[in-house]
Amino acid sequence: MARTPSSKPRREAAPRAWQRMLSGRRLDLLDPSPLDVELDDIAHGLARVARWNGQTRGDRIFSVAQHSLLVEEIAQALAPEARPDERLGILLHDAPEYVIGDMISPFKAVIGDVYKEVEARLLAAIRLHFGLRATPSQALVKLTKRADRTAAYLEATRLAGFADAEARAFFGTPDGAPADVRAWLAPWPAEVAQARFAERCAALAAACRGA
Repeated sequence: MARTPSSKPRREAAPRAWQRMLSGRRLDLLDPSPLDVELDDIAHGLARVARWNGQTRGDRIFSVAQHSLLVEEIAQALAPEARPDERLGILLHDAPEYVIGDMISPFKAVIGDVYKEVEARLLAAIRLHFGLRATPSQALVKLTKRADRTAAYLEATRLAGFADAEARAFFGTPDGAPADVRAWLAPWPAEVAQARFAERCAALAAACRGA
């Protein structure tokens, strides 16, 4: 007697939700572990992720790694009393983008909360990896956003083609901009951005440990 095909639908394999890093780590986007976070992976990735979707002037991208260093520099000017752990948290504010990329704000608004949820889980794992609390204080979030908006204004007007009035409408009046703005906004080669981000992150992490 011939067997009839099963009427049950075939069970599809669950979609892969992890990314393999150059370090060999597998980082699960749905349940990221601090044990799978590596500074070298973060620095490598952020140095190759473009701000503004790459719509910036010059032969090189303006990387998230360079942006993160600029934000930390501005935050130091705004709050010179900030502790090393707070400055490290500011430096890492966009660190999840080494996995999920730098999604522009208009597209985040289209997607809704899903992106924010994934981003928050990744940031918590990254912060825990470096010995920080999973979530930053509200005061630190406020300082980071303030510095981030100034960095965005500077990048928008000098790199991304925004008029001054347009940038102020979106990002507010800049505050705490470094004196050598031109040097900070000249896009670095990826290997330079990677090395500078990794060195600054390692230095702040060591300061947190009291080394």
